[in-house]
Amino acid sequence: MKLLSRNVNWLRAIVKKWFMDFLKNINPDILGLQEIKVQPEQLDQFFLDELEQAWYKVFLNPAKRKWYSWTAILTKKEPLKIIKWIQIDKDFTKKYPEYEKEIEEVIHQDKEGRVLTAEFDDFFFTTVYTPNAKPDLSRLDFRQIWDEAFLEYMKKLDKIKPVIFCWDLNVAHTEIDLKNPKANEWSHWFTIEERKGFSNFLENWFIDTFRYFYPDKTWAYSWWSYFWNARKNNSWWRIDYFLISNKLIDKLKDAFILPEITGSDHCPVGIELRD
Repeated sequence: MKLLSRNVNWLRAIVKKWFMDFLKNINPDILGLQEIKVQPEQLDQFFLDELEQAWYKVFLNPAKRKWYSWTAILTKKEPLKIIKWIQIDKDFTKKYPEYEKEIEEVIHQDKEGRVLTAEFDDFFFTTVYTPNAKPDLSRLDFRQIWDEAFLEYMKKLDKIKPVIFCWDLNVAHTEIDLKNPKANEWSHWFTIEERKGFSNFLENWFIDTFRYFYPDKTWAYSWWSYFWNARKNNSWWRIDYFLISNKLIDKLKDAFILPEITGSDHCPVGIELRD
């Protein structure tokens, strides 16, 4: 089984250009998408028909704000259930009363369309678009709260059955996950706080699948700026990930990044599972 993840940075702009060719060439069983930035009614019926002909079912978690975020799952495998947003106890809000409104809107109601989960027979599959700390770090505090809430949710699901989650995490975890770590020591996407948020998942028995196979591999990036010839020079960041429950480690066959596939500032990342 091949599972894929990609931040497409506005789906409507690419559906008539390269998306179906990309889908047919890679042929994933399940695809998690992030940052689609359109509303369901804006998706062309011809595109939806093409997906159906390719045996894909489409599930969406639209943002309430137009042209903003949101996630989707395309799957050839029929899910048992689709779950929107982070399903955790409302008491979580009491831990951070000063962020009550943002926690309610972004975490409990998911007005930014950031989390979408499909339950299958043997696992949960979640696609995620993590809040950005912003260049001025003005959202860093909330970003840490969001990381904590999402980890709590993944642990909750993992008690039921194993979890697979793919995401644009908006952080490079270690120095080998970006081209210029020293120059970015105080930058968003590489702060101590953001990196610690990622480490917390690994400490709770979730596995960074790419680093499981390639612990020391450098020059393995998934996002490039549109400026400074970054992609041509392969000079940027690994911020897109597949994490899995350690219960699935025996089924993990491979993990990969596909930098040769263009069309977005992010390239696809994926894993293969044994039957």
